[in-house]
Amino acid sequence: MGVFVFMPLVLPLTAWPVARLAEQHLHPRTATRLLTAMAAVLALCSTVCLGLVMVVGTAQLPGNPLPDGWSDPEVRAAVPYDEVVGKAAIPALCAVLVACGRTLWRHARVRRRAHRALAGLPHTEVAVLPDAAPYAYALPGGRGGGAPRGGAGGPARGPRAGRVVVTTGLLDQLRSAERRALFAHERAHLAARHDRFLLAVQLAARANPFLRPLRTAVAYTAERWADEEAARAIGSRRTVARAIGTAALVSRGTPAPTLAGLAAPGPVPRRVAALLGPAPAVRTWPSVFTSVGLAAWGAAAGTAVSAMSSANSAVTMVLILHAATPL
Repeated sequence: MGVFVFMPLVLPLTAWPVARLAEQHLHPRTATRLLTAMAAVLALCSTVCLGLVMVVGTAQLPGNPLPDGWSDPEVRAAVPYDEVVGKAAIPALCAVLVACGRTLWRHARVRRRAHRALAGLPHTEVAVLPDAAPYAYALPGGRGGGAPRGGAGGPARGPRAGRVVVTTGLLDQLRSAERRALFAHERAHLAARHDRFLLAVQLAARANPFLRPLRTAVAYTAERWADEEAARAIGSRRTVARAIGTAALVSRGTPAPTLAGLAAPGPVPRRVAALLGPAPAVRTWPSVFTSVGLAAWGAAAGTAVSAMSSANSAVTMVLILHAATPL
């Protein structure tokens, strides 16, 4: 394996340029999908390689349950500086697993609490809570649930369908047109299942800290995606911009970073400025002759190299361990 086993741990750095350029130059739908896919692949590859190095380190510990042959010099030689990095990989991988587990647990806990809080309300697509605290967010449905249909307050498809949660405290701060923008924005989050994108990049950033810029970028582009869908639905970009500005001034945000909302924390002035300008052009992939195109192709190359390195390292390690294991 050699140094190739370490490459997926640092190759996420190749995605840093495209993280910022995609926010500025790509359609938010394209940027969200592109950055999330890259983050997921890069995080998986780095975790696989970290696990391979951990196996070598664990095999060196006295009393470990692994086969004795896995601590042979031939196995240790597959990893440079095996004595140091092998043992360091053990707490590192444990930290990754604990961090990802806590993220999943918190995400599930927040969703369960939110659904329980709505248990006594009618099963409409918009759940209005009698709360003076101003906030709103898109609450995804459970298994079998989906994005609700119909107008504000229309029937949802079932008790576990996705719903728009908004308080009277926020509705009182918005005008009629701004309320329509709010509902359209949250429906866009539900329809595109933005919670999945946000959860994926949250887990990726926990698996590899070098992926945190992609997490920040996706949190912004997912909101911009919903902004554009809301502007198209109600036919007024300026109204959506006013709704975002008003909600950002008075709202406290969403209960978790994996749930999306109109006033989610982030660069709200940039969202407002983008809505006051022309609608972004829809392109599936940027041209290579642009700065964002070069960054995207560079990140794609880094992702491909990371995938090949992790696959090569995994196959090589399996063959080495198989040869070292006594029959």
